Amino acid sequence: MSEFEGKVVVITGAGGGLGKSHALEFARRGAKVVVNDLGGSVDGSGEGDAADIVVAEIKAAGGEAIANKASVSDRAGAKSIVMDAVDAYGTIDILVNNAGILRDKSFKNMTLDEWDLVMNVHINGTAYVTHAAWPIMYAQNYGRIVCTSSGSGLWGNFGQANYASAKMAMVGLMNVLSLEGASHNIKINCLGPAAITRMTANLPGRPPMDADNPPATSAPSLITPAVLYMCCTDAPSGKIFEAAGGRYSTAAMYGNEGANLGVDATYESFVENLDEITDMAGSEDGVARRKRQRAV
Repeated sequence: MSEFEGKVVVITGAGGGLGKSHALEFARRGAKVVVNDLGGSVDGSGEGDAADIVVAEIKAAGGEAIANKASVSDRAGAKSIVMDAVDAYGTIDILVNNAGILRDKSFKNMTLDEWDLVMNVHINGTAYVTHAAWPIMYAQNYGRIVCTSSGSGLWGNFGQANYASAKMAMVGLMNVLSLEGASHNIKINCLGPAAITRMTANLPGRPPMDADNPPATSAPSLITPAVLYMCCTDAPSGKIFEAAGGRYSTAAMYGNEGANLGVDATYESFVENLDEITDMAGSEDGVARRKRQRAV
């Protein structure tokens, strides 16, 4: 029997692409899935029946699922996603924050409305749905949460200041919640995926791709194994996993010991010790470093 048998899984933005792949695989392994998707366009406008279509596909294959069409960027809508899981299946065990939109422009040409729209869906939406799920997971001493970050946030990408900022904010959220959830068996991790979906099929600077028929090496299904691992019983917490084309890796922020310039530190002494301050030899994972320093 699959370890996901009977687990209640909520996936936002699951009407296509990565989210759909995750939903189908969780359902195939016996999970009860809440398929959330507003059904709008890549820029977040409009509505549609994408969630219903995925639910129908899951049911046709013998799985169990319900649809939710609320927007994660609306507080009441975000809460309804979790409450639908509770009403239908009694709880929520796993949350995959996957919903997203794009409003790509260089920062000089980006309006603040375009900034807000992307931030509201990606980081606020992630926080809203997670906030609704958190007390339930806390009370049952079990929860698995995935935040879909991005290489754009981790490493940067021209024309995506809004998107990248929101995606990197998820890492900060994960770092804190991995600490706060540890005593109640709540594990939270970030995903940095690369695949061809509606959101990535027509990015500037590269030839357009067919999101419905991506190359085998760019299939969303190749991202899903990492998501299942982040949601398994023995999942780690506070980790960033990147997945692309069947290649999987770990990303982390590292820090060094630097130089202790004392209470008399000045600009001049900072510059004089710059080599020591910037030397990354012997650096370590920043999270592990913080834990070690707290233990001293």
